[in-house]
Amino acid sequence: MGQDISQIDSNEIQKMLQKFGKLDEDKSGALSAKEFMQIPELASNPLVERVIDIFDSDGNGEVDFTEFIRGMNSFASKGDTQYKLRFAFNIYDIDKDGYITNAELFHVLKMMVGNNLLDDQLQQVVDKTIIYSDKDGDQRISFKEFCDAIGPSLREDIINHLNKITSDDR
Repeated sequence: MGQDISQIDSNEIQKMLQKFGKLDEDKSGALSAKEFMQIPELASNPLVERVIDIFDSDGNGEVDFTEFIRGMNSFASKGDTQYKLRFAFNIYDIDKDGYITNAELFHVLKMMVGNNLLDDQLQQVVDKTIIYSDKDGDQRISFKEFCDAIGPSLREDIINHLNKITSDDR
């Protein structure tokens, strides 16, 4: 997940190390979900568990510094747009198979809307989204279909939101 860390400039790594150090309250060398939630844009985000899961590439329930660098680099304002879009896609791709299924889309949207929609209403939204986005008829959304479906304005909104997470004022 994220770019090859050997390509990250040493000043950026130093900034990320400082940010990581501030978040790592117990100085364990890894961020727990509680520590990770100190990032203001994530603290109230209903998808924070998905973000942590994406950062936590080894699946041990914590985010170590290497995972943190890779994940944060996906957000960096100088970072590649494709990495940022891939990160957004991965929020929905729960089983990490490269596709968003009906069930995955339902699950993530349910996290976002909570009880504001009945499950039947949410399922209708999910079904219509799959029908609209699935251009090859395989009943799931690929990364290319995801990028095509979100369009330029939403793509820009996603990128701007991800850039805020790594802004230097924290």
